[in-house]
Amino acid sequence: MTDSTLSLHRVSADSSSGDQSWLTSLADWTVSLMEVIGPVGAGIAIALENLFPPLPSEVVLPMAGLTASRGSFTLFEALLWTTLGSVVGAFALYGLGRWLGVDRLRAIAAKVPLLHPEDVDRTVAWFERHGGKAVFFGRMVPIFRSLISIPAGVSKMPLWRFGLLTAAGSLIWNTIFVLAGYLLGENWHVIEQYADILKYVVIVGVAVGVAWFMYARVRSLLASRRDA
Repeated sequence: MTDSTLSLHRVSADSSSGDQSWLTSLADWTVSLMEVIGPVGAGIAIALENLFPPLPSEVVLPMAGLTASRGSFTLFEALLWTTLGSVVGAFALYGLGRWLGVDRLRAIAAKVPLLHPEDVDRTVAWFERHGGKAVFFGRMVPIFRSLISIPAGVSKMPLWRFGLLTAAGSLIWNTIFVLAGYLLGENWHVIEQYADILKYVVIVGVAVGVAWFMYARVRSLLASRRDA
């Protein structure tokens, strides 16, 4: 094991003294993956983060920067492979959206309480109006950056446009956190507290959005029954 590898393990061990958080465990796994297969490991980790949104890129990306600062690979390689990983993961979910299609989603909506096929139509219509901005800026919003790929596939956004917008938005987001890990070095775990805050903000935002949708749907159903 190289001195760089030992240093990385010491960083993870120091940051997890006492109770080891799940973010530190994820950091350990990410470091081990990058130690084995280099910057490609960072790309794989980010691709998985796209497919499984609970995996926070806000932790994976700084670890790629930290590893680059130790000389295991270059900063350019870290940015290149993490961005490629983002694009690959996004295209996987885009493919899911293309496979589902409008008809399947309408059929699913018809069987789900408080949902109607018309909700799918409105969502697709909204995406067709604002899809470009949603894909680009969505790459910088936790959880949403994964989910936005599905309506892009359902709406059959051109592959070249989806790929370009995804790559551009991902490059900006990835650069911020990879550089943070690269510059902070052994103090990378400072990012953890901000990642936790961001996670809770997103969870609250999603909960509020779901509650608003349910409220609007119930009001709509009650109104339709009164009219009938």
